[in-house]
Amino acid sequence: CWQLIRSPLVSGSVSRPILKWGPPLDRDTSVKAKQQRRVAGSPDREASMQLVVGLEPSRSTQLEEIENLLASNDQELIGDFSKPHLLPTVEGKDPGLKYISPGTLAAVLAGHFSSFVESSIVVDCRYPYEYEGGHVKGAINLPLQRDVEELLLEQPIIPLDACKRVIIIFHCEFSVERGPKMCKFLRERDRACHEYPQLHYPELYILNGGYREFFFQFPSQCEPRQYRPMEHPAFKEELRKFRGQNR
Repeated sequence: CWQLIRSPLVSGSVSRPILKWGPPLDRDTSVKAKQQRRVAGSPDREASMQLVVGLEPSRSTQLEEIENLLASNDQELIGDFSKPHLLPTVEGKDPGLKYISPGTLAAVLAGHFSSFVESSIVVDCRYPYEYEGGHVKGAINLPLQRDVEELLLEQPIIPLDACKRVIIIFHCEFSVERGPKMCKFLRERDRACHEYPQLHYPELYILNGGYREFFFQFPSQCEPRQYRPMEHPAFKEELRKFRGQNR
């Protein structure tokens, strides 16, 4: 019989499912083991699970069991199902997306995950006048879908070290509309370029609370140390123009 064991992520290390031979099990033992399969429910903890397949399964049955296991836990794995998410996540508005706190972004900027991340990209989806009025240090301003396609998909960022990750963190003013929409757009276009489930960028995050919350918590990580809201009265014409381009 087969036993599929995936260890929980420890300090961001890469873990993949490993197939091992296990001792023979009778039918009752196999059923009991399946009932004991356990997946952590907290969104900011890696899942741990164990699957035991019945006696002498065919190869197609084994693959089906593995696929079902991954499908039941796909919210805990990155987009290509190769490993758990590296960054701790928090609850956000859209359950289909992964959100991180301002504190986690600050830790990324400080290099606390550099042992496991080759490239971290902060995508500011606000309009240029907002970005110029204050943004996260090192963030790139991509307010339009064509900007995302040109910068991230026409020349994809590929890690030189296969054991390290490329992560992308999207945000807008509040991370309620523009940031999440752009994140979904990149995933959709990325999927269209590959055979499922392969992706250029399997690990995408949303900054919970957006630039506004990050600025209030970590103003020293912003340049200039200012916050210009989207509906600033001095930029009504720019707002009208960019809203038209987005439509």
